[in-house]
Amino acid sequence: MSTTVTETTATPVAPAKSRAADGGKALKRGERGVLASLGLHGVLAVAAFLAAFPIGWICYISLGPGEFDYRHPGTILGKATLSNYSYVIQHTQFGTWMLNSVIVGLGTTVVGVLIAASAAYAVSRMRFLGRGSLMYTFLLTQMFPVSVLMVPLYKIMAGLHLLDSYGGLVVIYCSTAVPYCAWLLKGYFDTIPVDIDEAGRIDGLTPFGTFWRLIVPLARPGLAVAAFYTFLTAWGEVAFATHFMLSSNKYTLAVGLQTYISQYNSQWNYMAATAVMIAIPAAGVFYLVQKHLVTGLTAGGTKG
Repeated sequence: MSTTVTETTATPVAPAKSRAADGGKALKRGERGVLASLGLHGVLAVAAFLAAFPIGWICYISLGPGEFDYRHPGTILGKATLSNYSYVIQHTQFGTWMLNSVIVGLGTTVVGVLIAASAAYAVSRMRFLGRGSLMYTFLLTQMFPVSVLMVPLYKIMAGLHLLDSYGGLVVIYCSTAVPYCAWLLKGYFDTIPVDIDEAGRIDGLTPFGTFWRLIVPLARPGLAVAAFYTFLTAWGEVAFATHFMLSSNKYTLAVGLQTYISQYNSQWNYMAATAVMIAIPAAGVFYLVQKHLVTGLTAGGTKG
């Protein structure tokens, strides 16, 4: 007796692969399909438009010669002119405001970055009593709004005879910028090997010499971010400058901008032109430090 055995051979099924939307080509790891790329670029284009539109709108409004041209923006294109800029430069105290802002901005940047870098380096490298609580004390100072700090700081500045002075404004701005910059730079200094400090001490450098000659050159990206933040803090601040600078010849740009608005009149065309010129120095500083921004902001995120 013979037994016939019928065997059924199953055809192996190949594993499914991801296919691109345009022709079935398999996608490699990290690649995106056409639809995904279009969607991503569409979202980025919308985000870029939302970010750039206010800037472009202010520049456009500043070209309207009339005081109320902002109400009819369609008419500006046919009569666009730079007369608002020439008026602001020639018939207002724009030059004085600019000089005052440069003095306060640069003073705050230099003093604030030096204090923040010194404090951050000390906390990062040295072991002393209150080391941990010092950084949290810096953080605590950021919890109070300007409205709460205004009266106490005004009384302190008046007692120190620093009202209506550049030095007083620099001190106020440093009290705002130093805590954040200290936290930023502490994380950056933690990424620099301690062996460099030890090598400096072997070569006979003092702790300050090690910091100044070895650590500071290596920390340029972090210092650039701290300087950029500190400069912007002083450049665009309004509340403290309005209440602490009492003389019109010591107004900063942000305070001078308010002089175009009164109870009965609002010169929006001049305000728009001044706002554009205020943004130019800030954009210049950003251009100078942009290559360090990403490195400085992310270097302190990980250690090792």
